[in-house]
Amino acid sequence: MAMKPEPLGPIPAETERVAHAAFPRGNRAMQMRDRLGWIYDDARVADLFAVRGRIDWTYLLGLPLEDPGFAFSGLSEFRTRLVAGNAEHLLLDALLTTCKVHGLLRARGRQRTDPTHVLGSLRTLHRLEQVAETVRTAREAVAEADPAWLQAHVLAEWFVRYPRRIEDYRLPQGQQARADVARQGGEDGMALLTAVFAPDSPPSLRPLAAIAILRRTWIQRYLIGEGEVRLRAPPDQPPASEQLVSPDETEARYATTRAISWVGYKSHLTETCDDDLPHLLTPIETTIAPAADVEQLDAIQEHLATTDLLPTEHLVDTGYIRTGNLVAS
Repeated sequence: MAMKPEPLGPIPAETERVAHAAFPRGNRAMQMRDRLGWIYDDARVADLFAVRGRIDWTYLLGLPLEDPGFAFSGLSEFRTRLVAGNAEHLLLDALLTTCKVHGLLRARGRQRTDPTHVLGSLRTLHRLEQVAETVRTAREAVAEADPAWLQAHVLAEWFVRYPRRIEDYRLPQGQQARADVARQGGEDGMALLTAVFAPDSPPSLRPLAAIAILRRTWIQRYLIGEGEVRLRAPPDQPPASEQLVSPDETEARYATTRAISWVGYKSHLTETCDDDLPHLLTPIETTIAPAADVEQLDAIQEHLATTDLLPTEHLVDTGYIRTGNLVAS
C-alpha cells in the first residue's frame, strides 16, 4: 500500500526495540533516521507518496510495527509517479541538501565520474523482426483507434502474416525466403502509411505514435525506387545514434564499448570520493547509449555548479577529456 507523507513524529517504542534487536549495530536506513532525521517531510513530494515494508524502513519512517507495509504493485506505482513527475533529481537533491547541512557533503572536495550501460526494457530485434513487429504494432494501434476503418483498408492476409508478436523462429529460413519477407514487410508498411495519410482517411489516425514510429522506421530501413520497396544495405542506414531499434522503446539505441554491446542507454554517475566523508552520488546524467562521453562533462559540471557542489578535483577517464572541456572546466 502507499502512504502520504506525514509530519515527523517519535519512533514508536516497540518499533525502536524490535529494530535494534534485529540490527544491534544499526544499518544504513536506521543511521539515516538517527543522524539526518526526516528528509522528505515536504509538500513538494506529496504527490509521490512513500513506501515502506522492512523493519529498518519502518524505523526510518517512524511507523508502528503493525503497519501492513505495501504490495509489490505499490513500488511499481511509486516508480511510475517518480518518472511521470520528473522527480528523480527532486529526491536526490533533497537528500544531498540534508547531507550538506549535517557536514556529510561539501563543495570543493573530490569527485569522480564514470559511465555505465543501462539496458532498455525491450527485446533485441534483428532487422526482419523489427520491421514485421513495427507493422504489427501500427496495425494494432489503428485497430484500437478505428477498427471499422482498418477492416475496410487492410488486407485479410495481414492477420495471417502478423497474427502475434514476431519471433525469429517463426520467420522462414533461407536467404531468398527472408528477402521475400523483408520485401513483403516493406510493401505492407508502405500500404498502411499510404492509406493513413490519404486525404479521405480519418485525421485521428495520423498523430498515432505507432504510425510515427512506422514512418521513421521505414525511412531508416527501406529505399523506394522504380516501384519497389527495398531493404537498405547496412552502409545505407543512418548512424546508430539515430536508428530506432524497437517500436516499443523509441529512445533506446545500440552501442558497443570495448567488449560490451547492448541496447538501451548510458548513465554517467558522479560521486564524492573524499577520504574522510561518505561517498555520495551527486548528479546522474542519462543519455542514449552511443552518445560520446566527451560530450557530457560540461553538462555534468554545470549541474554541479547549480547545486553548489563543484569539486576542486574531478576524476574522469580519458573518454571525457578534450582541450575544450579542460578550458571550460
